[in-house]
Amino acid sequence: MDMQVIDQSFGQLQAQAQQTVQALQTLGNKLQAAANGGDAQAREWLLDLKEVALSFQGEQQQVTALLQALHAGMSSASQQEAPAAAPAPAAPAGGFFGNLLNSSFGQAMETGAGFGIGDDLIHKIF
Repeated sequence: MDMQVIDQSFGQLQAQAQQTVQALQTLGNKLQAAANGGDAQAREWLLDLKEVALSFQGEQQQVTALLQALHAGMSSASQQEAPAAAPAPAAPAGGFFGNLLNSSFGQAMETGAGFGIGDDLIHKIF
């Protein structure tokens, strides 16, 4: 698989997650305004929205964990491919695994960067 395709797909996934966050925040703000205006149903719907946002958060955490596990597995496989007799050169690794590890996706996974709906969203809505 081409690293450019992986990076592009990862970027699209991040963008989609951000759109979901924005849509939930917008709906949450509308419901909060209605609840503050005395609409009892809006308050109930706001609580339902919180439950949906928490479900999305759990799903996104699982996706992040999966991507990090894949990255760690590929990193491990890449290290095992290197010859044990000679020290590794300072230059970045080549091949599929090296390209993956040096891609923006690989760097994001290595640093534990997530793209999901996290506590920040939950706190912004509620």
